[in-house]
Amino acid sequence: MRRTVQQRAPEIQVATRGELSPDAADYAQRKVQALLSRAPEPVLYGRVRLTRTANPATRRPVTAQASLDVNGRVARAQVAGRTATEAADLLHDRLGERLDRLARNWEARRGGMPVSAPNEWRHLSEPTHHPDYFPRPPEERQVVRHKSFTLDRETPDEAAFELEMMDYGFQLFTDIGTGEDSVLYRAGPTGYRLAQLHPRPLGTETSAVPLTVSDLPAPRLTVDEARERLDLAGFPFVFFADAATGRGSVLYHRYDGHYGLVTPAE
Repeated sequence: MRRTVQQRAPEIQVATRGELSPDAADYAQRKVQALLSRAPEPVLYGRVRLTRTANPATRRPVTAQASLDVNGRVARAQVAGRTATEAADLLHDRLGERLDRLARNWEARRGGMPVSAPNEWRHLSEPTHHPDYFPRPPEERQVVRHKSFTLDRETPDEAAFELEMMDYGFQLFTDIGTGEDSVLYRAGPTGYRLAQLHPRPLGTETSAVPLTVSDLPAPRLTVDEARERLDLAGFPFVFFADAATGRGSVLYHRYDGHYGLVTPAE
């Protein structure tokens, strides 16, 4: 049974960018505000960002993003819609899924119920209304964001939970069972796929998350070489062993058409 938490709900902060009607921000705020009662713990802060691109070729020009700080744990969602209203409705549904998932995880920690319902991992891994990538020419692309942090030492199950809560396309972590820098992402017949610097699939056999494991080692590349591979392959990201450090890193396409880089801090 979910514990009832008495709290004063914070006012959701909304930021907009691009040509949006004054009512768009109010509607998005109401949709996210209505979700706070589903949070399993006090919501300390909430933020929504609405962006409308000026590119007429974009099929879903309005991007809606939301982040909630649920007593120290972040629930995040990002969607795209044809209109601001559609984007806010989709955001409400997707963020609600994450709060429900977070509630089940909290109950499991208290011994109240299992972490996952049957087929839940498969359900959460299905495609959603993510924004379209801006078709920026390769010669104009740059690494505009470099995020470096100490990788979490966790299991593939924990990595999958973080991936879903943050609504990311991948989760870079150090597999606690094998000690390998690894990346978990949505792909394959089970919905999740795991790649490691040096594949050690025997260490993942106890995972509750249905996943497949790549049998290919991560290529050793410089960032420039990773950029070339990313552009040629057409994938959303490239997982590679940094040529200088040997650590697992990810170069990825951002929705604005540039690149982002994630590397371990040590």
